[in-house]
Amino acid sequence: MEITNATDSLLVDLYELTMAAGYFEQNYNPWVCFELFIRDLPPNRNFLIAAGLEQVINYVTHLSFNQDQIEYLRSLSNFKYISDDFFRYLHNFSFSGNLYGVPEGTVVFNDEPLIQVEAPLLEAQILETYLLSAINFQTMVASKSARIYLAATSDGKKQRGVMEFGSRRAHGPQAGVLAARASYIGGFIGTSNVLAGKLYQIPVYGTTAHSWTMAFNDEITAFQRNYEIYKEDTIFLVDTYDTETGILNALKVSLDFKGIRIDSGNLIEEAKKARRILDEQGLDKIMILLSGDLNEYKIDEMIQEGTPVNAFGVGTQVATSYDAPTLQGVYKLVELTDEKGTHYRAKFSPDKISYPGRKQVWRFFDKNSIMNHDLIALNDEDFSSEAESLIQCQIENGQRVQKQVSLVSIQQRTKKNLSMLPESLKHLRSDHPYSIKVSKTLKTLLNQLQNQVQNITHD
Repeated sequence: MEITNATDSLLVDLYELTMAAGYFEQNYNPWVCFELFIRDLPPNRNFLIAAGLEQVINYVTHLSFNQDQIEYLRSLSNFKYISDDFFRYLHNFSFSGNLYGVPEGTVVFNDEPLIQVEAPLLEAQILETYLLSAINFQTMVASKSARIYLAATSDGKKQRGVMEFGSRRAHGPQAGVLAARASYIGGFIGTSNVLAGKLYQIPVYGTTAHSWTMAFNDEITAFQRNYEIYKEDTIFLVDTYDTETGILNALKVSLDFKGIRIDSGNLIEEAKKARRILDEQGLDKIMILLSGDLNEYKIDEMIQEGTPVNAFGVGTQVATSYDAPTLQGVYKLVELTDEKGTHYRAKFSPDKISYPGRKQVWRFFDKNSIMNHDLIALNDEDFSSEAESLIQCQIENGQRVQKQVSLVSIQQRTKKNLSMLPESLKHLRSDHPYSIKVSKTLKTLLNQLQNQVQNITHD
């Protein structure tokens, strides 16, 4: 089940459709391959977690244009010279090609293809904007979430759950839902977003807001009314007025409740104070949940300081990937086949060179099953005796070929991948580039193409 919208097919940049119309009018529609990859990692990011593939597959296999959408396109001045045949083409549109992708939850790096589209040129071109949006956003959030998950468990002593609370600060309602999904992929235990819980079977969590406490004449009354409803499952928000007083008021209401949440102040000091008060009452099983503009750096500091905390709620910082809110995802033509054969394509712009040809990414491990390096090679190069291939066929001849994977399984893949990361890549505050190699065959092909382009330019 997915978020759907009647205008999904128009979630494209205009130039995707004007180019498609141009190709159509020129009767030019060769078989091509495009690749989507992240050009550079953001600062302090040593890895990414692939996410968004499920939305890509759902979009590509259901993409079509209805009459209302086609009439809107006809009304645009950009299409005033375009024949009726092109709009008939859109009316009958369905994706007929192949799509390959790295499974969600896989650790990936810059320059490695995450998505490959093999299809007639018109079809492949139209997909560009949606694919970039789906992969860029969720990969960004899943990667941030994985860093937070690693920070919360960095001492290795016990598992501390992290909940996603970011919908109200996300860049729009749909972004909030997808951020919840991506954060779960990254290792979070659940979300406050109810729609995300329904759509993706993510556990949902929530306590009360400060407004609950303020809605009653005093804090004890607010706590009593809360406890009357939720009994032993109650989590008291204790910092509306004064945290220590709030804890003592909660204890006046009951000694049998689930936990307390602290959302402000010096969380390290407040948590230690709270734990001491609770333990003095023999309430060592009552949990402490901390929230309030948290990120991986603050959480790591708390863990290093020995803060007694059972769970974290993280909102703005994860739903927007606050310190690195964008990824440099690109979608590049790498191969074209016409009646004269297969032609490789590459971009040679300064600092934006792209390698030609459809590729495979091979992952090599050391004797302890820790990632050693990746090799980007042409698709027909085989290193299967030494390494693991990352890119898998997802759609063939327009039809899905892989079963949909549960979000729990994707999260498990993330955690397995993170366990195979070299320790240096888990550092939060510094860059430790992973070794990404390029095969000799691919390097040679790039040099040959570059020489050809230079010769043509000089001629």
